[in-house]
Amino acid sequence: MTKTNAYKTAGVDVEAGYESVRLIKEDVKRTFSRYVLSELGGFGGLIELPEGYQKPVLVSGTDGVGTKLMIAFMTDRHDTVGIDCVAMCVNDILCQGAKPLFFLDYIACGKNNPQKIASIVKGVAEGCVRGNMALIGGETAEMPDMYAEDDYDLAGFAVGVAEKEKIITGASIKAGDVLIGLPSSGVHSNGFSLVRKLVFKDNKLDVNTKSDTLGGTIGETLLTPTKIYVQSVEPLIDRYDIAGMCHVTGGGFYENIPRMIPDGLCAKIDTSAIAPVPIFDYLRELGDLDIDDMYHTFNMGIGFVIAIDKNQADAVMTSLKASGEAPVVLGEIIPGEEKIIL
Repeated sequence: MTKTNAYKTAGVDVEAGYESVRLIKEDVKRTFSRYVLSELGGFGGLIELPEGYQKPVLVSGTDGVGTKLMIAFMTDRHDTVGIDCVAMCVNDILCQGAKPLFFLDYIACGKNNPQKIASIVKGVAEGCVRGNMALIGGETAEMPDMYAEDDYDLAGFAVGVAEKEKIITGASIKAGDVLIGLPSSGVHSNGFSLVRKLVFKDNKLDVNTKSDTLGGTIGETLLTPTKIYVQSVEPLIDRYDIAGMCHVTGGGFYENIPRMIPDGLCAKIDTSAIAPVPIFDYLRELGDLDIDDMYHTFNMGIGFVIAIDKNQADAVMTSLKASGEAPVVLGEIIPGEEKIIL
């Protein structure tokens, strides 16, 4: 007589959970550094602090992917949103000069489809590799009464380490400092409620609609993963006196750049320095949006900003180019109370 699994009759498949863990083991393992002390499946992930810090400070950040996940649902492609999840967390802690250590993920779903979960975690692992950090734990929660069968949510938590005396806060930013911008890969993971309204509600387009302007389908373009800046920016932290750094996320230029600017100073931005990104022109035309509104919502082609003394700016630009970046001189710091002028 076959024994009935009571939990499964309530909609939770424990065996599917075991299969998910089996499928993700190899992807997770490739993120491990020599500081990881635990294996996947324990009650907690263990990692030791790297050597060489006098007064190490742990820097943490948490975030999710937001409604960009709905594009993944529409396209049934789930292997890139994990990169977005890592990027949203690790780019934030990088702004304070933290060198990434580890990441934890959380997936909540209506039904545990092991192949889909494995695809999501594959993206998380890829993001961790790009972010120089280990994926040492996570949780997949199957909640049939909370989520539709094919839906899920994805969030994460990143921790890095910084020397206490070298934490970057923006307090040392001064008039005359140069602002260096690093290009984004596209929309990243912000503003998707507006994106979905413009593309799918107002204009009734489909994710498979091809566009010569975008060079592919709308779905492919919108799923382009958020760029992770760790490998190009982390080497700068010890070599230069970086005054401030900014991850351009929700709220665009107007909300994020002022977060690093001290009172009495203003970031004067030259938007003509930014190379055009087709997706933003495409969205602006779809919604007939004001350019100022675009800069209030999207990154507009710049995903990360560095404030540096003008005497070190050329060296930082050279270093960034050597790492494969295409940095631009985005502007400068001037006296003023407005925090930002475009």
